[in-house]
Amino acid sequence: MTHDFAAQRRDTYAAWDDVSGGADLPDAADIDYAFVPEEGADWDAAEAALSEAGYDCARTPDEDGTDYLAASLPDQPLTAMAIWLGEETATRAVLPHGFKPDGWGFMG
Repeated sequence: MTHDFAAQRRDTYAAWDDVSGGADLPDAADIDYAFVPEEGADWDAAEAALSEAGYDCARTPDEDGTDYLAASLPDQPLTAMAIWLGEETATRAVLPHGFKPDGWGFMG
């Protein structure tokens, strides 16, 4: 199955609109992207691809204790476009290794 980047982009921009509407946000923040493994995912290859692209990576447990791959870009402009560009790049890096995107967040 081919990944639908257009739908992912729409979802990212819609989520940004929900988060930013009327909020007093910083100009820059650390942006975090979450990727969930599919069966047979290659964690090491995904982490290496993300690291090569400039992301900080960590295997992180969710609230159920299931690990996901967190990829972070420090001190990024806090805009929908910046979030999307980082998300698209990271998604393209991990898709071949059995991971799919599962959202983003930020800390100022």
